[in-house]
Amino acid sequence: MPRYLFTTWEGGGHVQPLLLVARDLQDGGHQVLVVSDACNAADAAALGLPFRAWSIAPSQMGKRREDDRLKDHEADNPLEMIQRLIDRVMAGPALAYAQDTLAEIDTFRPDAVVSQELLLGVMAAAEARHIPLALFSANIWSLPTLAGVPPFGAGMLPATADEGRAMHAMVTQMSRGLFQVGLPALNTARTALALPALEDLFGQLDVASLILIGTSRAFDFAPPALPAPFVYAGPYLADPAWVEPAAAPAGEAPLVLVSFSSLYQAQEAVMTNVIAALGGLDVRGLVTTGPTVDPDEFPAPANVTVVRSAPHEALLGQTAVFVTHAGHGSTLRPLIAGVPLLCLPMGRDQNDNAARVVERGAGLRLSSNASVEAIATAISELIQDSRYRRAAAALGEAIRSDQISRSAAIQLEEMVRAEGET
Repeated sequence: MPRYLFTTWEGGGHVQPLLLVARDLQDGGHQVLVVSDACNAADAAALGLPFRAWSIAPSQMGKRREDDRLKDHEADNPLEMIQRLIDRVMAGPALAYAQDTLAEIDTFRPDAVVSQELLLGVMAAAEARHIPLALFSANIWSLPTLAGVPPFGAGMLPATADEGRAMHAMVTQMSRGLFQVGLPALNTARTALALPALEDLFGQLDVASLILIGTSRAFDFAPPALPAPFVYAGPYLADPAWVEPAAAPAGEAPLVLVSFSSLYQAQEAVMTNVIAALGGLDVRGLVTTGPTVDPDEFPAPANVTVVRSAPHEALLGQTAVFVTHAGHGSTLRPLIAGVPLLCLPMGRDQNDNAARVVERGAGLRLSSNASVEAIATAISELIQDSRYRRAAAALGEAIRSDQISRSAAIQLEEMVRAEGET
């Protein structure tokens, strides 16, 4: 049976989906090995997956706010955010990631490498060893390399006319240019691996035989057909390993479940406003802070409970409204349960996820700086207007269908089989 080496890094919600793909392959009889930051060892162990931590490449030890390597909440603008991503994940440590990956290739001897889409050093290592490579994106595609979808980051809607398509093309081209600041560091790594220099940073992705987009086609603003090697694989969603039991507050009032990022994005202010808004409504509020924020930082009114974590899977069936930063998993899981969302995006893929929710009528979007009154008004509207719940249920049913038919493991098996026949 083929052997698969999985690589990722501690970037929050993309870790668990990749591990779920690895588990599907392991359940199918394949040998797998996961390499990631040390703090992801427990997540892999919870799924019964063999794990090794990066040894030369950066390896985050914990999931607290001070452990976060990107600290993107400190970035003043999108350009600075891209620079941090380049310097700290994509290109700056590319040689270190490549060296660790080469060591694992030489000892584990995989038939394929499956990597999170930002680890350029891993891709170069697979290229140097002539090992088939697949990329797995656990949300909508974030890099400016895919035609037919709106540019990533600003929550843009699909273009419907030539003017809009031209604007999308211009934004995409500008974004590609911004990433090229990482090209010298990437080429330094490639030189060390005896690989030729690239003229475009995104040329490194061309070595991938398969790029799996781990979201629902029904959720995404999908083009009629994806160009090879892109494939929708369906969403991979589950409670993370660190979630602990928690019950919904007692009572008959509508339950409002609140969840912000598992990473630190300076979310204290928006969470404080959400809690205050819930306190003025006839609802039961359950607020989960995640591993990076202490629940004790948030004094709560009598109708609101604040905990570090709760099993969303078990609670969504009784939830009236889900309030979220609109991360990928935090958006799709409520929709699958037919729950409308109030989205308060704070960056990353969140503006784009929120745009997809609002465009389908399945929720509302406010700025993360929204006032207590605006948040309370939006929650009330979502509870009282049944159109949001109907739209969420319709979209959620389509997402659920894509989840049931998720295909990453099958696609990876087919990739290895096809590579073996060439």
